[in-house]
Amino acid sequence: MNRWGKAFLVLALVGVVAMAFRVSWNALRDIARATGADGMAATLYPFVVDGLMALALVAALVLTGEARRFALRVLAAYTAASLVLNYVHGLVPALHSESVKWMRLAEWDPAHWALVLLATSLPVGSIYFGSDLVAKVLHHRPHTPVVEPCGERAEEPAHPPHTPDTVDIDRDPAPVEEVPHVLVREALPQLSAYADGVRTDDPHTPHAVPVQPAHLDEGMSREEVFEEAELERLRQDARRTYAESAQAARPLSARALGEAYGMSESWGRKQILAARDDSDRPHLTAVPAGTG
Repeated sequence: MNRWGKAFLVLALVGVVAMAFRVSWNALRDIARATGADGMAATLYPFVVDGLMALALVAALVLTGEARRFALRVLAAYTAASLVLNYVHGLVPALHSESVKWMRLAEWDPAHWALVLLATSLPVGSIYFGSDLVAKVLHHRPHTPVVEPCGERAEEPAHPPHTPDTVDIDRDPAPVEEVPHVLVREALPQLSAYADGVRTDDPHTPHAVPVQPAHLDEGMSREEVFEEAELERLRQDARRTYAESAQAARPLSARALGEAYGMSESWGRKQILAARDDSDRPHLTAVPAGTG
């Protein structure tokens, strides 16, 4: 509903409440005079009863929980009391005269005593219940949900994310560029013999670089150092093999180079790129003494 619709409903409610109060005001005033109230007290008496009903209604709209239920009980009790007094005013014709004085509200004594007790106790109840409702409204704090950090105050610990227990065997494993050192030791003599067989006497043939493992940690064991040295020697042999095949006008492909050394195609491609970088560097040729 838009703002204008809500405003119309509020204004309509205020109008209905005002007219209902005017209708009930005449009966409550006459009841107050019949119980002995003077002119001023009888005039203010309807504000005490129906006014507390309006206060309880507003408090019920503001409060929540047990306080709201208390406001609704006060509203229901004073509504019932006002209804009884208005009913009695309709049954007793003498209350409708211009000058109403102290008189009996019922012929039966217990009923008369009960009605007088009800009429005279409503102002005292308005003081008590009205003060209590105002105090509850003033001390009321709207409830705002507090979002607590996940896992800090939870009754149960947070469950770890689910990880599958099975491995997808249909997926191809990633290419492996390194092999166990045992296989390297077994294949190294054959690879060295193959490299020596294809080596030529060209002075521009790249020379093997002394193996010096770079960035070795102090905590590395001798076995790890040996493995790194063997792998570095294997890389140098592969680069030399490719350079020699390129000089023979029959360059090996990345797959052929990797298979020749028992490695993957991506490993062979890396060695080819490294060999090309080495071939692009300028090489110095020794000049015999006495020439020129």
